[in-house]
Amino acid sequence: MPRPHSNDPGSVFVFGSVNIDLVCRVNSIARPGETVLSPRYEQLFGGKGANQAVAAARASGEGGRVSFVGAVGSDDLGVAATEQLKAEGIDTDGLQIVSERTGCAFISIDARGENAITVASGANRLPEAAKIDPSVFDKANILVLQMEVPLGESLAAARLMHAAGGRVVVNLAPVPGDLSRDDLTGLVSEADILVVNESELEAASALSEGAGGTVAEKAADLSRRFGLAVIATLGAEGVIVSQMDGTAQTIPALAVEVVDTTGAGDTFVGVLAVALSSGLSEAEAAGRAAVAASLSCRKVGAQTAMPRAEEIEAALAGRP
Repeated sequence: MPRPHSNDPGSVFVFGSVNIDLVCRVNSIARPGETVLSPRYEQLFGGKGANQAVAAARASGEGGRVSFVGAVGSDDLGVAATEQLKAEGIDTDGLQIVSERTGCAFISIDARGENAITVASGANRLPEAAKIDPSVFDKANILVLQMEVPLGESLAAARLMHAAGGRVVVNLAPVPGDLSRDDLTGLVSEADILVVNESELEAASALSEGAGGTVAEKAADLSRRFGLAVIATLGAEGVIVSQMDGTAQTIPALAVEVVDTTGAGDTFVGVLAVALSSGLSEAEAAGRAAVAASLSCRKVGAQTAMPRAEEIEAALAGRP
């Protein structure tokens, strides 16, 4: 059940994954037993948690309002990922150094734009909610969670923020293959806002034995039964925001020339959290986040494409 919260601007605290993405382009993706050559590879920064923290930091336009806790190894990739987060003005004091190597994604993209991705979770399997500085659990703050670190640790962090009176935003992405009805119920019971795309909404509705129907009807059903706001992102069709009483509204996306949708969902979540922490309502925050997500589709990549506060403001000012 949503809790009363402070009207003072608070901080955004992201608990989640951090990866290094190694990306190569090939004529065709290797089949079993086959070796293919690529002229070069790119090393990019990723992980849904880190992506959302970067989006939040850029949208805030201020230093010190966004902190990130996850886990990295003591390897060179962990050092690089940490420095990248710091360069974005993100507080990484709580980043946990663990015995596993830093998470890494190996991505091959063929001439048609199809991809094959192998993710080595590594350190992302080991962040611990119990090691988080208790001061971040405050009624003025917002906790952001995704599904790339162990569910039990995310749930533990959500309970701590819930107990402190702060708000919890859960992005059900990616949906864990072994997610049970009890898992989902436990998680959303500690949340104020659930953010899903269409496939994630379908999964949540099926797991909870929802009423079915349209996207808006499924979102409204989840809102009423679990007592939280549900925000369903629909790409170019915009966003549906359903309040806990089941009333819903559709917010349009910003029309842009789409180059790459990678990271648009993470952009949405990060910007949503910052807007909420500034005192905007769920609908107002979702509208701002929808614009930011649209802007991120104009460039290639995830973090490389995320807009800054001034870009978002300019786009909002230019809307009819």
